[in-house]
Amino acid sequence: MRILLIADIHSNWPALRAVPTSFDLCLFLGDLVDYGPDPVPCIDWVRQHAQHCVRGNHDHAVAQRIQPKGGSGFRRLAVATRPLHWNLIDPARNKFLARLPITSRIEIDGYRFQLLHATPRDPMDEYLAADSASWRTRTEGVDADFICVGHTHVPFDIEVDSLRVINPGSIGQPRDGDPRASYAIFDRGNVEFHRVAYDIDETLQLMRKQNVESWVVDLTAAVLQSGGRISTEEMDRLSDRKSKSTEGAS
Repeated sequence: MRILLIADIHSNWPALRAVPTSFDLCLFLGDLVDYGPDPVPCIDWVRQHAQHCVRGNHDHAVAQRIQPKGGSGFRRLAVATRPLHWNLIDPARNKFLARLPITSRIEIDGYRFQLLHATPRDPMDEYLAADSASWRTRTEGVDADFICVGHTHVPFDIEVDSLRVINPGSIGQPRDGDPRASYAIFDRGNVEFHRVAYDIDETLQLMRKQNVESWVVDLTAAVLQSGGRISTEEMDRLSDRKSKSTEGAS
């Protein structure tokens, strides 16, 4: 059975639309929304194609209408784009986000999976890279063959004692230096990582059609075109254009 593993779509419909649909089962590992311009078709795609889903921190924040706090880096993108999501997502789709489980335990073809967005210790928020020693402290007592996660936007497949931790990377906002949408295929215990190119300019055009501020579009372009390899300083430099334009207008 070919199982599609996807995570971190972040309302990037052109990226999600580029993913092939030649799979038997789909597991979605959180963060459908925030950052991107087009949450509705992304939510609909997951509702149609993903048999098992878990909630990401951005799904939770959008559904619960949590006002993002300012800061630097990606936080500024969340501050800028979350109100757009509140305007676009209707109550039925918002309910879907709000009711996503935080974790899910399933068995497929004799393999035991635990699905979550971040780590077993903090299923929605803890960032943990592909480090077996660090994961070992989080997986003690987990009764599974595979833990499937997202959150870091970086693909990996690591062995931690008797289990494996798989992260398919990000569909809508990769951060490993490769701008192509990232996903994985699980097939009889084997994991294959795949990348697919998509039209980044189409995503940026969708943002402009939504009347997103120009500094947000430019910052998103820098993030997407670099595959997330952009420093916090450069992100802050681009986002500081907002305050400068406000000062100029006053």
